[in-house]
Amino acid sequence: MENIFDQDIQFLIDGHDPVVKIIYSKYHNKVYNLALRFLKDKDLASEIVQETFIKLWINRSKLDPSGNLWLYLFVIAKRLSLNKLREINRSQNLFDKLVSRIEQMHNPTEDTVMEKDLLSYTEKIVSTLPKQQQKVYRLSRQEGFTHKEIASQMQISSSTVNNQLTEALKKLRTELKYCDLFYLVIVFLYN
Repeated sequence: MENIFDQDIQFLIDGHDPVVKIIYSKYHNKVYNLALRFLKDKDLASEIVQETFIKLWINRSKLDPSGNLWLYLFVIAKRLSLNKLREINRSQNLFDKLVSRIEQMHNPTEDTVMEKDLLSYTEKIVSTLPKQQQKVYRLSRQEGFTHKEIASQMQISSSTVNNQLTEALKKLRTELKYCDLFYLVIVFLYN
C-alpha cells in the first residue's frame, strides 16, 4: 500500500483521476484540521479543504515528483486560510465572529503541545548546525548573551559571532519556513 503513496505525485502529474480520491482520503482530515485551527469555523474549513484539492489538481503539472505531498497540501491550505483570514479582517462582522469562535475553541493544552513540537523541531535543526554555529546560537538565543560576550567567551571576533549567528538563523528560517508563519498566526490569535 505504501508503494502506491510513494507514486501519488507522479500519478497526479500524469492526470490519473483515481489518485485524487486516494490522496483526498489520506489527507483531507489533516487539511481540514489545519484550516480549522486558522479559521475556527467548520464550514470555512470545509471550503478550504475543497479549494486545496482543486488547486492541487489544477497545478499538478508544477509539482516535483519526488516532493512531499503533505507539504504541498500544507502550503496550499495555509495560503488559502491566510487569504480567508485577510478577507475576514477586512470585514468587521466576520472579524467579530472569528474572535468569538477563537474564544470558544481556545485550547491551552493544544497550544502547549504545538509550542513544544516547534521547540523540539527547532532543536533538531540546531543540532545539525556546525558545532561553532550551535554554540553561538545557543549562547545568543537561549542564554541571552551579547555578541561581545559570546566573542569573549569563545575567544573569537564579534564579526565571526555575527557571521555564525547569521548562518544559523538563515538555516533555521529555511527549515522552518512552512511552520513558522503558521505558529506565529496561532500565537497571535491566542495571545
